[in-house]
Amino acid sequence: MPLTFGDTFGDALRAELGSPTEVRSLSSSPRSQVWRVALPAEVRGRPRQAVVKHLVDGPGAAERYAREVAALGIAARSPAPVVPRLLATDPERRLLVLDHLDHHTPAPDWIVHYAESLARLHATAVPEDAGLLPRWQGPGETDIAAFLALAAALGAAVPAGVRDELEALVGRLDRAPGHALLHGDPCPGNDLHTIEGVRFVDFEQASLGSGLMELAYLRIGFPTCWCVTAAAEPLLARAERAYRTAWRAATGSELRVDGLVDACVGWLIRGDALVQRAHRDGTDHLARVPDEDWTWGTASARQRLVHRLGVVGALTAEDPLLGAVHVLTASMRGRMLARWPVLRPVPALRP
Repeated sequence: MPLTFGDTFGDALRAELGSPTEVRSLSSSPRSQVWRVALPAEVRGRPRQAVVKHLVDGPGAAERYAREVAALGIAARSPAPVVPRLLATDPERRLLVLDHLDHHTPAPDWIVHYAESLARLHATAVPEDAGLLPRWQGPGETDIAAFLALAAALGAAVPAGVRDELEALVGRLDRAPGHALLHGDPCPGNDLHTIEGVRFVDFEQASLGSGLMELAYLRIGFPTCWCVTAAAEPLLARAERAYRTAWRAATGSELRVDGLVDACVGWLIRGDALVQRAHRDGTDHLARVPDEDWTWGTASARQRLVHRLGVVGALTAEDPLLGAVHVLTASMRGRMLARWPVLRPVPALRP
């Protein structure tokens, strides 16, 4: 049962920050409670506005709290802020107190500003951070098996060698170089568009790895998110250039993007990327697609899958390592559109 604010905000935090006033509950996932409060310390002549986040009891709560605290600490290194400032913590109660940021309606080209801040976020981690957060985990053999089973159920052409290509892909993703700070769920809603730039919140799934795994979100359609969008190609190209430019400015090195196609294929074959986090429980969600469709946020499971198949089909057209995957994804997309001709494209605009 959710606790009241008074139950969670203990004496230690009151001694450090003072007694909060103007407590207001904010919407959050079932895994947390979030409040907006006013603290006694004044900023620009008024009480400091803050956000208090409580990770509720449940499986993995302690790990999620530790990930969030560690990620916020790493991200705070950025010269241009990319996260709210962490004001205080209470590890015993799994509480974080952060500066409140005013979110404004994102501009039509919001993914460009998003990509810039995402690159700055990724660039804050250094090799010495290894061990502070787990390594990013990609798809595995069970994902390959489920994806190929779906292809067979759809009656798609499954070319020889496609399993070998997918197994090699999984291996490349496991070995993908990089020590970037990955948000874990960099979705619309976890990005705050402020007058000073985009800031990210909710780092419960943070990890370390290749930044390409999250740069791929722009093309593949925000695979862990309720809000799927498909920007036009010119806007995607601008956003990816913005990411590379911000990465270069932050690290002094050029970004190698030869793994971006692999990252997109990796998101395609993961059935868990069709459902919200609470339902990622080992169920083979790809196996459900032939018999049922379900809506999560801005798109249905079949809409999401058709979009991702189209993206991967286009990206692999000239890829020497993924020729069979190209044939398979084109066939699967064609079979889905023939079976469900009323499927609409995913939205182009963010709600």
